[in-house]
Amino acid sequence: MLCAVTLGVKAEQSAAAQVKDAKDQPFVIEYYYKTQWGHAEEFLALFKKNHYPVLKKEIELGRMLKVSMAVPRYHTAEDGRWDFRVTIVFKNASIANDNFDSSTIIKQLFPDQETYKREEQRRFEILDAHWDLPIKDVDLDAR
Repeated sequence: MLCAVTLGVKAEQSAAAQVKDAKDQPFVIEYYYKTQWGHAEEFLALFKKNHYPVLKKEIELGRMLKVSMAVPRYHTAEDGRWDFRVTIVFKNASIANDNFDSSTIIKQLFPDQETYKREEQRRFEILDAHWDLPIKDVDLDAR
C-alpha cells in the first residue's frame, strides 16, 4: 500500500512539473492570410507599415520571442490557398492568451490615428480569409 501511495505522489509531482514546464515553454501560433486576387502586395505593404512595428515592440517588451513571415513558393488549389503565414513565438501560453491591450503601443507608434485606423481597415477589407492556428511540436523520438 505504501508503494502505491508513493507512486501516486510521484505521478502527481511529475504531472505538476510537466505543467510548470509547459508554462515556461514558448507557445507558437501561425496566422494565415488569404488576400483577394491582386491585393497581396497591398496587404504586405500595410502589414509591414502598421502591424509589424507593433509586433516588434512586443518582442522588445519580452512578450514575444520571434515573428516571421512565409509565403508559398507555388500556387495551390483555391480552397487551400493562403498568401501569407505569420508565425509568432510567444514567451509562453499564458502570454499568448492574456488579452494584452496594444492600444498604448499603437498610439505611441502611430500618432495619426485616423490614418492608422483607415489603413488597418483596408488591410482587412482586402482579405478573403484569415485564420489562427496554435501549433505544438511532436517529438518523433518519444515513445
